[in-house]
Amino acid sequence: MPRHHVLIFAGLLALILVAPFFLYPIFVMKILCFALFASAFNLLLGYGGLLSFGHAAFFGMASYVSAHAAKVWGLTPELAILSGTAIAALLGLVIGALAIRRQGIYFAMVTLAFAQMVFFFSVQAPFTGGEDGIQAVPRGYLFGLFSLSDQLTLYFVVAAIFFFGVLLIYRIIHSPFGQVLKAIRENEPRAISLGYKVNRYKLGVFMLSATLAGLAGATKAIVFQLASLTDVYWTMSGEVVLMTLLGGMGTVFGPMVGAAIIVTMQNYLATAGDWVTIIQGTIFVVAVLLFREGIVGVLSKWLRKPL
Repeated sequence: MPRHHVLIFAGLLALILVAPFFLYPIFVMKILCFALFASAFNLLLGYGGLLSFGHAAFFGMASYVSAHAAKVWGLTPELAILSGTAIAALLGLVIGALAIRRQGIYFAMVTLAFAQMVFFFSVQAPFTGGEDGIQAVPRGYLFGLFSLSDQLTLYFVVAAIFFFGVLLIYRIIHSPFGQVLKAIRENEPRAISLGYKVNRYKLGVFMLSATLAGLAGATKAIVFQLASLTDVYWTMSGEVVLMTLLGGMGTVFGPMVGAAIIVTMQNYLATAGDWVTIIQGTIFVVAVLLFREGIVGVLSKWLRKPL
């Protein structure tokens, strides 16, 4: 790991550790969940070169399963989160196996179609609670020992999940698997000519991205004690695309910055009602015009160091 990456990770860890003492813990936990979601999506788009408009399916379904497992099955929070993550992985395998047969905009449309199928399933399925969602999800006791009703305990559990997820994504990016993904993104015909089974790599990254997106969604359900249709609606897929592009596609830390900006805007501009969407759109247009590689992408160019 390059020295500047070590310093950034150390700074990020220090920031996470002190944040709940200066900011509302639930707000910071929301940022961490969406930062992990955006980083998972960036693994697929920024490094795999695959634009998915259906990542809300994994995020939202994992949220539903995690909430149901905790509330109805009475599972401990760690098992509930693992259940949601496992469902997201399974969905990723099934949807990915069918979607990777197409390329470009057709791939994006196929993922959107599957996400809409998952949304309509969520509306009709008895266990999801329909338009009411699953409310009052118990946070329970971690490993049967630590009560997550205490916000500070819950915060550090969420922080640990986020940090583990981000380090795993970093490891994937800088592994031989990640290098092959970059080669496929840059020149797929050449990767095929070199003997790489491209579709296997695409399916692999799709499933990994779906699994980590599911981990973020499952964790969010425990934090907010709620799973709703908002998490599985197509606008959630649009939001994660916006976070990734705003922060910097194909950078390690860009999606985290993008997620922090979008969540902060939604939180502090909540009283503006429908104007939030207009303000978001305006900021996105300005960012695209001024920072074509995203905020962190431009910083990376200025510093001449990969971020």
